[in-house]
Amino acid sequence: MELDEITISRAITETFMKDFREAMDVEVAIGGAGPAGMAAGYYLAKEGIKTVIFERSLRPGGGMPGGGMMFNTIVVQEEGREILDEFGVSTREYEKGYYTADSVEASSAICLKAIQAGAKIFNLISIEDVMIRQNDRISGLVLNWSAVDLAGLHVDPLSIRSKVVIDATGHASEICHIVVNKLGVKLKTEGGGILGERSMWADIAERNIIDNTREVYPGLIVAGMAANAVCGGPRMGPIFGGMLLSGKHAARVAAEIIKK
Repeated sequence: MELDEITISRAITETFMKDFREAMDVEVAIGGAGPAGMAAGYYLAKEGIKTVIFERSLRPGGGMPGGGMMFNTIVVQEEGREILDEFGVSTREYEKGYYTADSVEASSAICLKAIQAGAKIFNLISIEDVMIRQNDRISGLVLNWSAVDLAGLHVDPLSIRSKVVIDATGHASEICHIVVNKLGVKLKTEGGGILGERSMWADIAERNIIDNTREVYPGLIVAGMAANAVCGGPRMGPIFGGMLLSGKHAARVAAEIIKK
């Protein structure tokens, strides 16, 4: 068979536009395809909830592929290991309660499982605003190509609608900053603002992250490192069990909101 470049180009553009149109009206939209965002997408899609994830970078995975200081190994505790087992990621016990995994394998496996469960991931797309409706409830995201943002071009964005938004944008907690700065509202945090991430204390960070993973504004949930950054928790470094557990819990919170 002789290959035709125009057929290849049409296949890409037509298939992408079909997928993108279907993603314009979903039940849950997630900002950030790091481990927490992808885990949330996996558990939501597994329950039949229409879910889309937008990642501003070229590749999904967030900080997980980099491991610790570019050593491509991560650590999880027992609860995190159980989730990696579900994703089919091999782990090794370093000593009691500490398990290591290949960071590239783990991030790739979580990405694959999320997609296979039915979550759609779009990379190279940035979130530049939120949509609001009655009572200032978050009802969707405003999107643009990451290249537009990086180039500083004035190009109008497009929007997608969702019943729930999950901010899994990591340390930057970008969606929550948009909500606070543009809407001038108070979040469900101490003092109503974004408290900011504290210095590293892995034990406390891992213990607190589930409590910090919650709805902080109507229609907006925080997950992963964004949860600790918004709620004033410390960072935890290259132990990723909390990220996975936070994503799973965020999916549970989102599903409960949708059912209401």
